[in-house]
Amino acid sequence: MRIAVDCMGGDHGPAVTLPACQAFLARHPDAELILVGLPEAITPAQGWARTTIVGATEVVTMEDPVEVALRRKKDSSMRVAISQVKVGADQAAAAHACVSAGNTGALMAVARYILKTVEGIDRPALATVVPNQKDGFTTVLDLGANVDCTAEHLLQFAVMGSALVSAVDGKESPTVGLLNIGEEVIKGSEVIKQAGELLRSTHERGLINFYGNVEGNDIFKGTADLVVCDGFVGNVVLKTSEGLATMFATFIKQEFTRNIFTKLAALVALPVLNRFKKRVDHRRYSGAALLGLRGLVFKTHGSSDALAFEVALNRAYDAARHRLLDRVHDQIAATLVSMPPEAGSDDSADVGQAA
Repeated sequence: MRIAVDCMGGDHGPAVTLPACQAFLARHPDAELILVGLPEAITPAQGWARTTIVGATEVVTMEDPVEVALRRKKDSSMRVAISQVKVGADQAAAAHACVSAGNTGALMAVARYILKTVEGIDRPALATVVPNQKDGFTTVLDLGANVDCTAEHLLQFAVMGSALVSAVDGKESPTVGLLNIGEEVIKGSEVIKQAGELLRSTHERGLINFYGNVEGNDIFKGTADLVVCDGFVGNVVLKTSEGLATMFATFIKQEFTRNIFTKLAALVALPVLNRFKKRVDHRRYSGAALLGLRGLVFKTHGSSDALAFEVALNRAYDAARHRLLDRVHDQIAATLVSMPPEAGSDDSADVGQAA
């Protein structure tokens, strides 16, 4: 399995990506990496086993508008890394998947331009898992690739997400929840109401398993296997949950270090505390799949440390090893063929500005 890495992406660049890549290679003796970046910045990787270095002359910053990344920086590390997973007319792709911590909007726009979307899909969507109370995971999308979505886009997200959960988790008919401000059908914006109607109609045709409207707390209850929302809401949910988990961990640490007695109690409870910390550590759920493309692209937070970036590499590796691209896209194609005409694509839709 060969993974292309945008070594310059994110807030920290090679200071994080290179140690993560080194740790990943140590744990996966059958994996290879294609490291893309400014030659002088990734010099420490020279001579690494199972590693190919590909140079780039530009870097997409976290502040760059989509237009700059797409039209002006044509030799950016992000663009070159994504190009490694493009299948040529007469040859296989150089890499099986790509990982970047770069600008979300830029990543989506460049990936969509280079790789193109699957037929019937207007916009790629970011999907990842969050832990729930059932000792499992809830898949959520979109997480920031599309801020402004139509009802048809949300339906497409539901189809892609269902295919992802089915392929990865082996669930024949995963339940789909539409994130809303209440469970009642009459609640929500006009877009959400229209999306609900489309999802119910598609459910009646037996194409997806629509649970109904769900609220924010249902994500963590595990009410539905998959929760669908637009990228603005999804990104806020994700960042809020990460902040909440960090706050809880901080509160617990503060309480157990107040005095000698609480410190002694902490020693007794240390195994439990360590397990709790591991379960809520958002870094261990890093790596969101950019679904709907003709290539595997994974996005991790711009603020990711080496552990979070390594987890994203692991997810990309597992996805490629289990042929996620083929399995997901086959299910998407089979479902979209049976969709009603009113749920068709809108090719004129512009790329949304990422959250």
